[in-house]
Amino acid sequence: MAAPVTSRVTLDDLAALVARRAAGEGEASYTRTLIAKGVAKCAQKLGEEAVETALAAVGTDTKAVVSETADLLYHLVVLLQARGVSLEDVYAELGRRTRQSGLEEKASRSKE
Repeated sequence: MAAPVTSRVTLDDLAALVARRAAGEGEASYTRTLIAKGVAKCAQKLGEEAVETALAAVGTDTKAVVSETADLLYHLVVLLQARGVSLEDVYAELGRRTRQSGLEEKASRSKE
């Protein structure tokens, strides 16, 4: 059984934190340093974390899956911040997609 969650951090909370750190001046911040390196570096880090998450998922260590997923979500939010894409935009797209079946949605993308 998993330990109880003592404080829940949502993607919205994470996005707000990333935005604050990206805008912070004079403070040491990994987030700001990463964003300053540009979108390509942020995308590279996201890719690395995606691979690490996938590898953890096929392993036997559940804690590794949780840890790598947290890293993946953080780097996704950093990339979105670097690209100027809001979570609201992503939520809207997810909402649009959930109004149809996955097969219908996938078929509509192949026509674009």
